[in-house]
Amino acid sequence: MRIAIASDHAAVELKAELRAHLIGLGHQVADLGPETADRVDYPDFGYKLAAVVADGTAEYGVALCGSGIGISMAVNREPRCRCARVDDPLSAALAREHNDANVIAMGARLIGVDMAKACLDAFLTTEFGEGRHTGRVAKLSNPPC
Repeated sequence: MRIAIASDHAAVELKAELRAHLIGLGHQVADLGPETADRVDYPDFGYKLAAVVADGTAEYGVALCGSGIGISMAVNREPRCRCARVDDPLSAALAREHNDANVIAMGARLIGVDMAKACLDAFLTTEFGEGRHTGRVAKLSNPPC
């Protein structure tokens, strides 16, 4: 799979661990930055990640910041992205199965490396359940307001 990964300064180390994990699994990984732990603004990297998922350059995205909240908000500004902030493999799997999430977000200050890898593995190996979820997911990209 083609997977893009981005973070803010608080999650640079977790990003490096997850990038190596993904490469080890045989995925093509685009690291969208940052490269150092110098202070940056998470929206800039969230928007960059959302753009490559929305245009199909990457099939999935991994968004990381201190809490996972801010960067997930930035990614979700793009209507073609469905970013789910997760804490455990079950929430990661349900994000794919029920919501057809195409971006996973995690907080580097809240989750350990092993749990983050387990979440990522669950996310990438779970298929969208379709059926009753299809119409609901369509509404996420086409809100009535």
